[in-house]
Amino acid sequence: MGTTITLAEEIMLLSLDDESGAVRQRQSVAPALAGAILLELVLAERVSISGKHLELRSTEPTGEPLLDDRLRLMETWLRRLSRRRVADWLMKDYMKVTGPVLERLGERGLVAEQVHKVLGVFPQRRYPEVDGTVERALRERLATAVLGNVRPDDRTAGLIALLHGAKLHRLAFPDHSPASVKPRMAEIADGQWAAEGVRAAVRDMQAAMVVIMAATVVAVS
Repeated sequence: MGTTITLAEEIMLLSLDDESGAVRQRQSVAPALAGAILLELVLAERVSISGKHLELRSTEPTGEPLLDDRLRLMETWLRRLSRRRVADWLMKDYMKVTGPVLERLGERGLVAEQVHKVLGVFPQRRYPEVDGTVERALRERLATAVLGNVRPDDRTAGLIALLHGAKLHRLAFPDHSPASVKPRMAEIADGQWAAEGVRAAVRDMQAAMVVIMAATVVAVS
C-alpha cells in the first residue's frame, strides 16, 4: 500500500466540507465507502466476487488497518460459509464504516476531529481539513480523467465508477453540473480499465448501492 490512501478515504475527503468538517451527502457516501473498501479488497486479491456473491480468498493482512479490520469482520460474517451475497455485506457494513474511515484520515493528519455539544448535551463530531494537498492532488487526478479525457489508472477508474454508482457527481465536481460529467464518468465506469472480474464486481456493487440508497431514502422520509 505504501502511503497511498484508500479509495474509501478518497471518497471521504471529497465529501467533507473543508471549513466546517461536516460530511456532505452522508446517505449516499456511506454505501460508497463500503463499496470502496470491498473493491480495494478485490484489487488486493483478498476477496473475489462472482455474480452477486463474494467469497474470501485470503485473510493475509494487507498492511492497511482500514482494510484489515474489514477483512476480519468479513471472515466472522462468513463464518463457515464459502460465500454470501455482495448486497448483504454492503447493507451490513455501510452503517458502520464512516467512523473508521474518518479515524484513519485523522491518523494520517489530513483532518482533525472536533467535538461540539448540540444543545449542550449531544456530541457532534466534525472533521475540518488540516492538510489539503492530498485532496487537491485527488481532484486534479479526477479532472484529468473526466474533464481532460485522459485514460485513468485502475484505482482512479474504480474510484470514478464508485462515485458514479453512488451519484456523487457533485462532490467530485462541485463546479460542474452533474449532467456535464455523467456521460464521461459512465464511460470510464463501463470501460476496459481492469480485469472483467473486477469490472463485474463494481457493477454489482453499483447495483447494491442503488438499492441501499433507495432504502435509506424510504427510511428517512
